[in-house]
Parts: sequence; structure tokens; C-alpha cells
Amino acid sequence: MVETKTLSTAERVDWLRLIRSENVGPVTFRQLIERFTTPTNALDALPELAKRGGGKRAIRICTKSDAVAEMEKLDRAGGQMIAICEPQYPAALANIPDAPPVLSVFGQVHLLEQRMIAIVGARNGSANGVRFTETLARELGQSDLMIASGLARGIDAAAHRGALNSGTVGVMAGGVDIIYPRENDSLYGQILESGALISEQPFGTRPQARHFPTRNRIVSGIALGTVVIEATLRSGSLITARLAGEQGRDIMAVPGTPMDPRARGTNKLIREGAVLVESADDVLEAMIPILRRPMTEHDPSPYHSPEPVAEISEIDMDEAREQIINALGQAPSTMDDIVRTSGVSLQFSAMVFLELELAGRLDRHPGGQVSLAFI
Repeated sequence: MVETKTLSTAERVDWLRLIRSENVGPVTFRQLIERFTTPTNALDALPELAKRGGGKRAIRICTKSDAVAEMEKLDRAGGQMIAICEPQYPAALANIPDAPPVLSVFGQVHLLEQRMIAIVGARNGSANGVRFTETLARELGQSDLMIASGLARGIDAAAHRGALNSGTVGVMAGGVDIIYPRENDSLYGQILESGALISEQPFGTRPQARHFPTRNRIVSGIALGTVVIEATLRSGSLITARLAGEQGRDIMAVPGTPMDPRARGTNKLIREGAVLVESADDVLEAMIPILRRPMTEHDPSPYHSPEPVAEISEIDMDEAREQIINALGQAPSTMDDIVRTSGVSLQFSAMVFLELELAGRLDRHPGGQVSLAFI
């Protein structure tokens, strides 16, 4: 395993430039570093890769001045930026496939190195649900577990309130400086003093609907397990639970009366195998196998010393592109299915997927699925 390292200012600028460039998401970022070793090399390669993927115009690459300006705004506001290769980056989060390459952080950065449990639930939480959440968060905090949540109204806010004395991490859907909803203004300030606030979005970004599902995968990914307290069958909390399962994390749920729609989601999770939670002891018992293991650092090796990738001839790539595009459709399919259908090797198909995504012709979906983009 390669040791973590602290980036220089110049390196941090290039990391930020790459993730802020058009069509570069967390998965694409990792693939680019695996192939080109450094963000500098990847930035140089972007125009040609997008062109090969069939891009109709030049790809927009984040400028050095824009990246520096974002970093300076964050610094002036009292925050800092950490990269996935750095020691302060949450180890659990670093190990999910689509971990954010960089995080903006306000508050107590050292808390991100602690073990965490996520607590999520209904925005219109019941009085009993809110009271139970605060008690659960407080008691888990007293057992040396940090509480992570999404700073939404209702159950999320109650989880943060209950954990203020022990430490809590609020994951923001927009920029780390944008308080949403505004009713959590006071709570935001309290977390700033005794906890941490994090976001993968650029400083100053107003949260939009598309940001919340991506925020949810950070809430579940940063934690060893996720507890759901009150959730309807169509709720963001169930999305977070599904993401936790895909990330290999424990899913726990608090049961409720069948008469309350807010219990239908949690009761469904329990029927499907989630751990039934009635107290902090239930959470701690479920987490014993994980909590007994020593904390391990994340493996940042793809970001430092990737294995060299063999060069591919353009003739071979032309054929691979055609076969992959023919196998793709506008309905999502797993990448494995596309590779099997096309008959293209993994090495070739990985490069084709990368080129198509940078060209804006490939959409990624949950569960590792992809489709041709509507353009």
C-alpha cells in the first residue's frame, strides 16, 4: 500500500482543475489518474480523449485561475480543501468507487478521521421520531462514534443536535458555505464550532435537486453503517440505505407503526434484512465485528503509482469504439453486460467508456450502469 501524502499548493490546484473540468466525475477522475499518473498529464490528455469519443466541441477545462480563486475563497472563509490521497480524508469514504477526489471542509477537520455512523430519516419527522433520534445520536456519541447526516430538516437535524457534544459531520448538498435549509442556520453554526461540515461541490454552489442523491452517497460512504429513522417508500433516506448496501455497509432501521406512512420505508428495510434498532445497544451490537477491527488507512495507490497501461493502436481503438457504441443503448445496462455483448477486452472497453464520457456521450447510473446520453 502506498503511503498517503500531503499535496503541495500546485498539486492541489491541478487536482481541483481536473475534477472541475467538464464531464469529469469522481469515477472518471480515478480512471484518468490510473492511466495518466498525475492530474497534470490527465489535463493535457482531455482534449484529445474527448475528441476521440466524438465530442462535437472542445471540452471545457477548468483554468488555473478559476481553481486558485475557489481555493482562495474557501481559505478566506476559514475552510480548507483535502484530497483523497491526504491523511485527513475519511478512510471509509475513500474506499467507495465514486469517492469525491476533493472535499471542502469547515470546522474541526481532525474529526473526519474518527469512526462514524450515519443517521438519516424523514424531513417531516414525528415528535417521537425526533426525540428518539436525538437520544440515539447522543448515546452513540458517548460510545465514541461520530454521527454523520445530511443537515436536512427533521430527523437529520435531530441527529446532529444529539451529537453536538461528541462531534458530528454535516454533509452539504451545495457548497460548504451555503446553509440549506435556512431554518438550520443556528445548527450550522453549532456544528461549525464542535463538528465538521463537508461538501464536494464548488464553494458558493446553491443546492439543486441533482445534488441531493450524490450527497447521499457521501453520507453513507463516510460511515461504517447507516441507521434509517422514519422514511416513506419514496424517500431520499431509502436511496441512502440502498447506496449503503451497494457500498458494503451495514443498514439498520427503526421500526414503526403500520398506520404511519413514515414507517413503511423503515419496516420494508427490516423485512429485507436490515438490522432492527430500538436502542443504541442494537447499533453497537451490530457493529461489533467492524468496531473490533483496528482502524485502517485507505489505499490511495491509484492516485500515486498506478500500473503502467499498455499503448493501444488507433486501428484497434476504432474497432473497439464501434463495437461498444453498438452494444450501448439509451436504457441503462451494466458495464459488464456491455463488455460481454461487444466482445471487446476490458483494457479497450475501459478506454472507450472514458472517451465517451469525456465527450458527453455516456451517462452513468446507480449500480455501475451506463447508457448513451441524449444529445
